[in-house]
Formats: sequence, structure tokens, C-alpha cells
Amino acid sequence: LQVPRALSQPLASSESRRFSNKHSKKALKASLTLGILLGMFFVAWLPFFVTNVAQAVCDCVPDGFFDVLTWLGYCNSTMNPIIYPLFMRDFKRAMGKFLPCCRRPAEPRPSAISLSMRNSNSGPRAATSLKNVL
Repeated sequence: LQVPRALSQPLASSESRRFSNKHSKKALKASLTLGILLGMFFVAWLPFFVTNVAQAVCDCVPDGFFDVLTWLGYCNSTMNPIIYPLFMRDFKRAMGKFLPCCRRPAEPRPSAISLSMRNSNSGPRAATSLKNVL
């Protein structure tokens, strides 16, 4: 059986539309996450940097206020581990594999040996020489 060309065209366009919608949703979510992260960074660190410049120019900033702004910047660093899992499913999955509080009961805990082998790239690999690389 042959499918007429006219009937296969709408199917292909709906398939490409679905593909583009899926990618546009991912791009929108990535943009939202990046916007939140950058917004939090500017809200936390911009006052510190402006005050730091003002302190260098006029020496008029009280030490207590400067300390508060410094700790506001430090709080931004504590917010990142909270923001990433809220908006990034892959990050949440990766953290769930390694943190005992976030692991599902069906997932086995990776052993320390397998983690060190995976991280050190010391597992079996094809022989490489300078000749093969060049």
C-alpha cells in the first residue's frame, strides 16, 4: 500500500509542531530558571557592590550595614541549592541518587568504589597513544 503524499504532509507538520512545542517549553523553562537565578544574584549582591564602591569613595558606610549586605550575598549561595531542584528535574534526579534523604526506596545506593571509578576515569578504556590522538 502506498500512502498518498497529500495525507502524509499534515502528519509531518503536526509532528514537527509537537517537536517545536516541546523544545519551546524547555527553552521557556530554562529561561525562567536562569532569570530567577540571575535575579536572586543581583538582588543579593548588587547592594554589596554598590556599597563597597561608596565605601571606597566616601568612607561613609557603617560597618554593621556593610556586614548585613555581605551576609545577604552569602544567603544567595544558600538559595542556589534550593532553586536548582525546584526548577530542574535533571538536577533533582542527580541529587536524589546521592543524598540519602532524597532517594527513593527502590533505588540502590551507589557504592563508593563505583563512584570513585566513575569520577576518576580509571575504568577500562581503549588504548590511546599520542599517535592515535593526533
